[in-house]
Amino acid sequence: MNGPVSLPQPQSGSVVPSEFEALCPPPQLLPGENIDHYHAVQAAIFRDIAPQSAIEWLLAIDIAELSWEMQRYRVLRHRLLITYRQKAIEMTLRRIDVVGIATDFQDAAEIYTIHNALDWQLDASAARDIETRLRSYGFDQHAISMEVYVQAREILALFESLLNGAQLRRLLLLKEVNSLRGSKAADLRNVARHRGHPSGVASPRRSLTDEALQGP
Repeated sequence: MNGPVSLPQPQSGSVVPSEFEALCPPPQLLPGENIDHYHAVQAAIFRDIAPQSAIEWLLAIDIAELSWEMQRYRVLRHRLLITYRQKAIEMTLRRIDVVGIATDFQDAAEIYTIHNALDWQLDASAARDIETRLRSYGFDQHAISMEVYVQAREILALFESLLNGAQLRRLLLLKEVNSLRGSKAADLRNVARHRGHPSGVASPRRSLTDEALQGP
């Protein structure tokens, strides 16, 4: 049975060797992002790839950056869904409170609905009362979540595009690492063959990244 994966502990500084530090730009974090978390992700990627040359370090640094970007996109997407949940509550309340209201009172009903949705966001007691009222009309949490996705569908498509693009670039870089190492191994075998010692060069070890891409 496989044991738990031991991730590197958060660090306050970069794990890039001093001779390659010039290749690694300082992290560009957004407000609320954690520098220790960033370095922990970076260290996990570097330990897995185990870069040996400047080119491999450049590729590993870009892979770590893309991995951080993907985490960022997922966090922001989740925050987006939370933000749009208030809008979904407002839209659902409008279906209950505004439909059928006389034209003269519709503006007042709209303002009342907006205030109720804001109360749902800011007041836990008001949120429970509003959700209970919505359930009585058949709008449970699943119905509200569906409304969230309807309201946020366009910007969710943007995040999906960003995630897919980062994932594709990361896979291409991982393949580039494998290609670079395969080319180096072939060169070493050729040198050994020319010297008459075909078995004198050990094959480079396969990293976890290689195994994930190439299979057993």
